[in-house]
Parts: sequence; structure tokens; C-alpha cells
Amino acid sequence: MSIPFDLPAEDRVSSPYTGYTRAHWEAVADGLLTAAWRWSTPGDALLDLPGRPSRSGVRSDGLEGYARTFLAAAFRVAGAGGDDPHGRLERYARGLAAGTRTPGRDDTESWPLILDHDVQGQPMVESASVALGLRLTAPWLWENLDEDVRDRAEQWLRGALRHTPAPNNWYLFPYTVAGFLESVGRGDAETAAARERALELMEGWYLGEGWYSDGDGRAFDHYNGWALHLYPVLDAHLAGDDELGARYGARLRAHLEGFASTFGADGAPLHFGRSLTYRFAASAAVGLGALTGHTPLTPGASRRLASGGLRHFLDRGALTGDGLLSPGWYGPHEATLQSYSGPASPYWASKAFVSLLAPADHPLWTEVERAAPVEEADRVLALPVPGLLVQSTRGDGIVRLHNHGSDHVRPHEGEAAAEEDPHYGRQAYSTRTGPTAPGNVADNHLSVEVDGRRSVRRRIHPLGAGGGAGWGWAASWHRPVFAGGPPMVPGLRVESVTVARGPYELRVHRVTGAPAGARVTHTGWATGPEEDLVSALHPLHGWDPAPETVRAPQGTAWTRWARVPRLTGAADGASPYACLAVLTAGPNPVPLAEAVTETTADAGGVEVVWAGGARTRVAFDPVRVTHVED
Repeated sequence: MSIPFDLPAEDRVSSPYTGYTRAHWEAVADGLLTAAWRWSTPGDALLDLPGRPSRSGVRSDGLEGYARTFLAAAFRVAGAGGDDPHGRLERYARGLAAGTRTPGRDDTESWPLILDHDVQGQPMVESASVALGLRLTAPWLWENLDEDVRDRAEQWLRGALRHTPAPNNWYLFPYTVAGFLESVGRGDAETAAARERALELMEGWYLGEGWYSDGDGRAFDHYNGWALHLYPVLDAHLAGDDELGARYGARLRAHLEGFASTFGADGAPLHFGRSLTYRFAASAAVGLGALTGHTPLTPGASRRLASGGLRHFLDRGALTGDGLLSPGWYGPHEATLQSYSGPASPYWASKAFVSLLAPADHPLWTEVERAAPVEEADRVLALPVPGLLVQSTRGDGIVRLHNHGSDHVRPHEGEAAAEEDPHYGRQAYSTRTGPTAPGNVADNHLSVEVDGRRSVRRRIHPLGAGGGAGWGWAASWHRPVFAGGPPMVPGLRVESVTVARGPYELRVHRVTGAPAGARVTHTGWATGPEEDLVSALHPLHGWDPAPETVRAPQGTAWTRWARVPRLTGAADGASPYACLAVLTAGPNPVPLAEAVTETTADAGGVEVVWAGGARTRVAFDPVRVTHVED
């Protein structure tokens, strides 16, 4: 699709995979900012972008437009050493002065106060972008403000230090505000306390291998990269704090060891977790690693991933005809959004422009692009801490994520709530498919049906993950919960194991404690009729002989309506259920019926013999997976 602003010519010499250079990143930042600023209020304090208001209201949405575009402008200007050819900082300075004025009778532009997250929380989120923008541009903006404007800005920002954030990555917003205030000589005990509290919580949320849970519980998603790693590592970099930089930089490096393998060959990030309308912000951790040196990737591989993500969305309709980022995935897509999403929410994509802090002569921009991990070889990567299994195939460039550990359920919520978040509760996600919408048939889902009620998967309990050369596994259990009646069936339990080998997914489930007459259904990948994708399920044991195909009329982020393969069977509890699943692209679909030549099962587990002689055994009590190549 056409991009509604000019870009430089592609450079296939230095960027053989994407054609994008640093000049492209600058041009995209300029184009996005020019389009967004057409919607500014007279005093430049708010950017009232068109679209459905968020639950926070239009004034908060306007602040969001100011703050998130300011972040892009700050990365652009600071990365260019203060060069501001479009005079953007002058407008942001005017907006800061207008936004922090004491509200009067005819006031239409002052910013909403920062209050507790459950009262008026969104301004606290935006305070971090305002503070970080001011910190990055301090020599050219902050230092030229009138003293009373600086005092008013400080007073507004301190609201983030004096009110309660949401119990997750939000604690990094006052941390970032405090970091800015200290950087301009306005630190005190209040700023020190905000920073100490955030770092203390981070230690509790860090579970190892580069993965933080986004608050208590098991919420592992893109917030690791565009929040939990970004703020402390960038803060340490800007402050020149070697001690904090080493601590949090080592975690970023460990995170990128696995996260780098989650980008598809077409540049797409995994469609997994919430706030996906931030799109190419998923590459922020990659750019930050390259900037600070805390990365296992070469500069050329880092640029290939970051530029691939940026170009992926620009080429697929993420921009409206007048150059705005639409709320959605490619174009507008309601099911991608959360209730807190507003017209300016997509501009947290600005975090990707952290790459511009690397100057033009940095290896991130001068080294020739190198292949992404998915382009090098077929890969299966087990991530035991988050309970995830990453599977990619070089031939079609698709990355699949098998979820046996992330559920976004808070500890106080318990297991009984009968609502499943499609962006966390499904068993698999990919770079080419999205989950089906609530109310539609659920893709990649095992459900127990009792008295006409189908269960959902809420709290996920990981049982392990591992593997070897060319294969891997991950396992979990959950207690099915039901809507429209008693939420739990006492004693009902589902154990699930995924084994990935090449393009194949061996899916094994054991259902225990099901009442008489219960049924079990299992679905595969959701694909559309116009897509060059093949999604299939092949029953191996425990299922009725023939799969069926069901329709999801609201589709996914990729297709207006979707088809989903489904298996059904009686929940007799005698032995496990086993099937093969596949998601692949191209003209030659993988023949599932020929992939496994023999299947044996009993109450203790399942063993399959693959074409070629390899054997995989999935055992229960406890869960163990063994695999032997012929």
C-alpha cells in the first residue's frame, strides 16, 4: 500500500533485506509527526486525533497525542544532535506552557491532573513520555523555557510521584519522571523514593532469562521489551550509570537471546498479548540493545529486525490516507484494541525510534544488514521461565509461539472468572495469524463441554519446557472454568503438552475429572480464504475420526472472516488426546497424514513414530517428554 509521505530511495546495498536506512527512519518520524500535528489545538497542548474516544475521555486522549508524539520528536531531534529542521520543539514548548496552566473558566487545553490509576490514571502513563521527551531535548527545549513554565511542568509531573500507579509496569512511569527531574537538578527525597520503589518491584517481577512478569502473576508479553526493559536501561544510559546499566543491560541481553527469534521473515512481531496497536514498538528492545551494546545481535541483524518491523506495518496499511496511525493492526481493527485505547494510543509506536539515538556513524546504521534468526534455519527454542515455545520455519518465514505460561491473570483474581482474554488464553500465536474475536469460535484452544457449557482457559500453570537440536516442548495445566453457571467443575483438570519438530506441532492433552457425558473440542490455527496459508489438524488418538472446519465470522487482524479446524471427542478420561497441527504458507501444504506413521497411547501417555523413524514419548505423572532421532 502507498505511504502518504515521501521516503528516500531504497538502499539494497547496505540494507539488502529491507532497503531501509537511517534516512528512512527520520523520514517516517517526520511524516508521522507532520500528520499528527494537523490535529493540534490552538495552544498546542493537545493533539485531538479523530476516532473513538477512550474510556479516559477526550482531554486525556489529547494529552496522549501530545505526549506520545513528543517521544518520537525527542528521539528524532536528540539523535540528530539538536537539529530540528521542522521546528517541532517550539510547538512542544508552547504546548507544555499551555497544558500546565491552572485551569480557568474558558480553559480547553490544560492537562488533566495525574491521580491514582483507578481514578484518573492515563495522565500518569503520559507523564513518562513527557518527562522522557524533556530529558532527551533538555539542551534545546527545557533550558530555554521561562522559569514559571518549568515550575508548572515540575508540579504537574510530580503528580506521578504522589499517586498510586497500577500494580505493573506503571511504576516505571514515576521512575522515569523522577529520573528527568533529577537530571535537571530538581531531585529530592520524593524522586529518590519513586525510583527506589520501582527498582524494588522490578526485582520481584524479574524471573530470570531476561523475562519480567508485568506485575505479580504470569503476564509475559511485548511489555517486556517496550516497557520493563526500555525504561531502566535507557535511564541508565542517559545518566551514565554504569552499575544500573550493567545490571539491567545484562537482563536485556538475555531477553534478546530469545526475543530476537520471535520476528517473522516479513518483519512481523508475534500477535500476542495486549496493546498490539503499538505495532513496531515491538522492536524498541532491539534498537535499545544496539544503542547501548547490551545485545547478542550484530548491528546488521539488529537493523534488519527493527527496519523489518517498521516497514512491515507501513507496507500493510497501518497508516490512514492522511498519514495517521490507525487504532488496530494493519488497518483499523476493533478486536485488537483494549478499553483504554484511544485515537492517539498507537503512537506508543514512537518507542521504536529509540534507534535514532544511535548517531549516523553508529554500526547500527553503517553495518550491512544481516539475516534475521528466522531466515537462517528452522528453529525450535524453549523458554522455560515464561513457559513459551518458539517455533519458526525458514521456508515460509512464519514464527509460532506455543503458550504454556503466560495468562495475564492477577493473583487476587483467582481461577473462577469465566472470561478468557484471547490475547493470552490461547495455546498458540504466530506472526501470520491473530486470535479470533470474543464470541467467535476460539482458535488454538481446548475446551471441555459440560451440560452445553464450554470451558475457557484462565490461569495457566507451567509444567516445564525444554528440547534439543531441531525439536522442543512445553507443557502446562489448567482448571477449566465455565460461563453461565457454576464456574468450576470440582476435580476437572486439563494437562497440555506441545512438541514442535520442523513445521509440525504434536499436541497432547489429558483431561481428568470430567463428569459423565462431557465432550472435548480442540481447534487449530485461524486462517482466511484469501490468505496463502494452510491450517490443519490431524487426529492421532482419542478424537472422533474426521476433523471439521468451523467459521469465525469476525475474523482476525489478518482476515475479515476465518476458518478454524476443529476436533471433537468424548471426555472419558481413559487416555490422552493426541493430534498433529500445522500452520504453513506456500503452494505445497505439509501432508499431516504422512508425518506420523504410528501412534500408541495409554493412561500414562502417548508415543508417536515420525516418518523417518524418530520417536517422541509424552508421559504424564509427572510430565516428561523424550525424543530420539532415528
